[in-house]
Parts: sequence; structure tokens; C-alpha cells
Amino acid sequence: MKFLRIHKEGKLPIVKIGIVLTVINVILLILFFSHPIFITIVILLSLLLYGMALNFYRHPDRAYKGDLHGLVNVPTDGKVVVIEKVFEKEFFQDERIQVSIFMSFFNAHANWIPVTGKITHFSHIAGNFHAAYLPKSSHENEHTNVLIETPNHGTILVKQIAGAVARRVVTYVKTGDEVHIGAPLGFIKLGSRMDIFLPVDSEIFVELGEEVHANVTFLARLSKQST
Repeated sequence: MKFLRIHKEGKLPIVKIGIVLTVINVILLILFFSHPIFITIVILLSLLLYGMALNFYRHPDRAYKGDLHGLVNVPTDGKVVVIEKVFEKEFFQDERIQVSIFMSFFNAHANWIPVTGKITHFSHIAGNFHAAYLPKSSHENEHTNVLIETPNHGTILVKQIAGAVARRVVTYVKTGDEVHIGAPLGFIKLGSRMDIFLPVDSEIFVELGEEVHANVTFLARLSKQST
């Protein structure tokens, strides 16, 4: 039997939430003991809120075996909200396929490495906190830029983007790190989004509106570059 794993970013918040809800319930039981229906409703709502927090901070037990060169992992649980060709002017100065995944409060918010390779650039950019599903959030919101160079399939750009409620983006990698597909990348607190910029000749496996799962769903296949 597998127990629910809580992400390290959520262990302290989960404890705090549990303590607060317990105190509230005790106070209400003392003050409104003669109203069992009211007390029951409050306890059930408290359990619901705690369950939602557990779901948000859960750490899915998923991993890939092998390097899986050429394949792109979905880096977070969520819904595909963008698949389009764009001109990426900041790093590549050419056309790329942008795939964006929106994370609702009901998704686990752990982020994962999409490809095996080397981190050639990492930066954390301060910004606004627009709703994460809006297109302008990709470049106007607080976000990170992670460039990963693969051995034989080019370089991809991954962005962790804060949303209207999310106020903290956590990243575990730095420039120069060698990374493996499906390894931990970071965590985004509350509703947020991830953008992945792929070469235009990539074979996309997901569809607009599809619910995807990190370290389960493959996002795309990259074409091998000639040497």
C-alpha cells in the first residue's frame, strides 16, 4: 500500500494548516456544542480544505528509467492551454512551438525536468501576477527561464510562471547542471503555468485542452540534429 507523499515545499504549510483547522474546530465545539449540525458542517468543510491542500502539495511517485534522448516529458500536471508557433526573441531569435500547461489549484504543483541534457542558462525574473492562463503572463509575470541543451536534439526553453495567486517560484537547478528527464525541477505555489518552447520540427504528442500528467505523458519527440 502506497501512502500519500507530501512535497518538501508543502510539509511546513500542511502542518500549519492542520494546526489552524484543529484549533478552529475545538473553539467551535466549545462555543456551539448545542448546534451539532453546524459543528458537523464546519468539520466537514475543514476536512475538505485540508484535503485540497494535501492534493496541491502531493509529490507524485513517478520516474523514468533511462535517458530517453529525443523525448520531451510533460513537466507538470495540468491542462494544455496553448499549442502554437511563435517567434521566440529572447533566447533563440527564431520560430519555436510553444506548448503551455495551466495548473489549477486541484493539480499537484511539483515541476519536473522535461529532457535529459545540460542547463546552459537559468534566470529568475521579477514581474506581475496576471492570471496564469492569459497569454501575457508568459513574459509579464514573475517567471524563470531554464535553457536545456540536449546531446543530439537541440535546446529547449522551459518557463515556470507565477499566477494571480501564486507568489513564489522555486527552482532546484542552476546553470551548468547535468539533468535527467523526469528529475525534480522545482515547485510553484498555487495556480500557475509552465511554457515549453520546442524546435519547429518537433512532433507534438498532446492536444489543446488535454489533461496531462508529469512523468507519465510525453509532450513531444525532438528531431535529431545533424552533426
